[in-house]
Amino acid sequence: MSKPLLELRHVSKHFGGVTAVQDVSLAIQAGEVHGLIGPNGAGKTTFFNLMTGLYRADSGQFSLDGERYEPSSVHKVAQAGIARTFQNIRLFGSMTALENVMVGRHVRTRNGVLAALLRHRRARQEEAETRAIARDWLAYVGIGELAERRADTLSYGHQRRLEIARALATEPRLLALDEPAAGMNLSEKQQLRELLDKIRRDGRTLLLIEHDVKLVMGLCDRITVLDHGQVIAHGTPQQVRENPAVIEAYLGAGSHA
Repeated sequence: MSKPLLELRHVSKHFGGVTAVQDVSLAIQAGEVHGLIGPNGAGKTTFFNLMTGLYRADSGQFSLDGERYEPSSVHKVAQAGIARTFQNIRLFGSMTALENVMVGRHVRTRNGVLAALLRHRRARQEEAETRAIARDWLAYVGIGELAERRADTLSYGHQRRLEIARALATEPRLLALDEPAAGMNLSEKQQLRELLDKIRRDGRTLLLIEHDVKLVMGLCDRITVLDHGQVIAHGTPQQVRENPAVIEAYLGAGSHA
C-alpha cells in the first residue's frame, strides 16, 4: 500500500480525569473515502477536532503526505490542505451563498487586507477571480442558481451543500465531513451520496463521520470504528459489518451495524 495522505499515530486526549481518545491511530489513503463511525460518546468528534485544530492532542504524531503536520489552529489546518464541515451548520447567515464560498476561498488568495482596502488593481483582479471560482463551486454542488440568496434563507439540504462548496473552495487535499447527512430526509441523503460520489470520482480524498451506517457502508472504501475512545475495528465495510466487537457496540447503543 502506498504512503498515506494523512496518518495519525497513537493520539490521545484527556479532559480532566476523562479519557476522550486513547491511543488512536488512523491512516487515510489518497483518493479514498474513509469512514469514522461509532456509537454516541465513542470519541469520534473529539478525534475529528484534534485532527482539524480545534483541540490539541495530549500525545501522538501527525503527518500529512509524509511531512510532519501540526494542527495547531484551524487556519493552519486549512492552509495545510484539510477542509472540514461541522455537524451543526456554520454559515454566515446574513451573507449570500456566493459570499460564503468567497470567504472560504480567501485562504488561497495572495493579496492582504491593505491591498483589498486600497482597491489595488491586483486586489480587484484577484477578487474577480475569487468570485468566479466561488460561482463554479456553487454550480459544482448543484446550487449555482442560488448564488445571490442569503445563506439563512436556503433550505437545510442546500445549506449543507453550501458548506461543502465553501470547504472545496479552499482546494483541500482532504475534505473532512462531520455528520453531513444529519437532519436530512431520504431524498436529501440520496442526493448527498451522489454528490460525495462525484467528489470522490474527481480525485478528492474524503473523511466521513456519520451516524447513518447504511450511508457509510455504501460509500466508504475503508472504515475505522471507535468505541469508548479506542479503535475496536478497521477494514472494508464488509469486514467491519461482520466484526463481533462492532456488532456488540452498536447493539448496546440500540442500533444495527
